[in-house]
Amino acid sequence: MLNFFATPVTDEWETTYQLTGAGYTALVVIMLAFLLLACFIGSSLKKPRFSTRQLVFSAMAMALAMITSNIKLFHMPMGGSVTLLSMLFICLIGYWYGSYAGLLTAIAYGFLQLVSNPYIISLPQMLVDYIFAFGALGLSGLFAQSKDGLIKGYLAGVLGRYFFTFLSGMIFFGMYAADYNMSAPIYSLVYNGAYLGAEAAITVIVLCLPPVKKAMGSLKTLAVHGEGQG
Repeated sequence: MLNFFATPVTDEWETTYQLTGAGYTALVVIMLAFLLLACFIGSSLKKPRFSTRQLVFSAMAMALAMITSNIKLFHMPMGGSVTLLSMLFICLIGYWYGSYAGLLTAIAYGFLQLVSNPYIISLPQMLVDYIFAFGALGLSGLFAQSKDGLIKGYLAGVLGRYFFTFLSGMIFFGMYAADYNMSAPIYSLVYNGAYLGAEAAITVIVLCLPPVKKAMGSLKTLAVHGEGQG
């Protein structure tokens, strides 16, 4: 049954799984089912419905995140990279529309990353590395109404992703720690912290620039209220 959705590929180091056509189809179906379920739950809990503007801006942000995630400023040898501010675009959605929209969109983005660039060694690893880790970027919505909420929310989202990548590195990739004379937890902290921390530092510096800060404020007004409204 497993071979129907993914086929094992073994080299001298490990066994990974490549998705089949059925596997890709299943992921897309699951993502759509998740989105429908989330909308149904949100309606049941009297959450605000997504407006056309929210859908458009969220789709644009996800598209920019996908594009910039493929522009790698630095690539780590065992996976992970410093990208051109790709995490920021997902965190923007939470900053604009709050935690519910932020988490929902970030989890959907995790599915997109899985479909576009899968690296799978097991089902738990897949869930932690893609759905939970990228989904955590939606924590940016916790600070949607705070002063300097974008920077606070961005850091919250990155820390959330860091937590799950740390767990993944320690549990699923800890065997590589011995190559660096480290324990698995220290190896995962250092390895994942290196690329996530570097991208976070670059992004925060950019966000602190006065013209960027002003532009982000105007963009939120446009995303939330529309042109010409406060």
